[in-house]
Amino acid sequence: MMNHLTLLMSFQKLTLRLWCALTVVLAYTMVSTTAQASDLSDKLKSPDYVLLMRHTRAPGNGDPANYTLDDCKTQRNLSDEGRKQAVTVGNWLKKQGVKTADVQSSAWCRCKDTAELLNLGPVAVEPALASFFDDMAQAKTQNQKLEKFIASRIKTKGKQALVLVTHHVNIYEFMGENIASGDMVLAKVNSNGKMVAYKLIPRPN
Repeated sequence: MMNHLTLLMSFQKLTLRLWCALTVVLAYTMVSTTAQASDLSDKLKSPDYVLLMRHTRAPGNGDPANYTLDDCKTQRNLSDEGRKQAVTVGNWLKKQGVKTADVQSSAWCRCKDTAELLNLGPVAVEPALASFFDDMAQAKTQNQKLEKFIASRIKTKGKQALVLVTHHVNIYEFMGENIASGDMVLAKVNSNGKMVAYKLIPRPN
């Protein structure tokens, strides 16, 4: 009888210890996730960081011949998948604590649509984010315009996140790395708008 009682008590103690250990692990996981989530939003509140994003999936390369920026039908546009991706990215950013943002976009419709579908606030078109795919000789000049714009914007954005939606070629010239559609770059910049460090954030699924 005593042996059975001892075994029962031992089992109860073991179960209690396991439950306590599981509770600690779950609590640590929640704290860790919260810390990671708030890290992005905290950095974007400072004037030292900016978030660049490549527009989401738009099948093809470049634009059709004789396209115009005033007519989206003449351009390469987001697919249904690309539109869903933009919504997913916006929801993910909100979960990270980025509820609203100063959202700037290239004039191309695939960028404007991506920026609007993020649903982080009004979208403004910024010439410094315009593609130079049609004239790659403009890469250096356009990048200088981007750096100048960032330098100006980080001084006035306050604690609001600065989100720039642009093209593959622009981001490559700025950071020197290829990124996929919908990927983001958390860039640390100096007062002149030049990147001093970056973290690649793959598009969340």
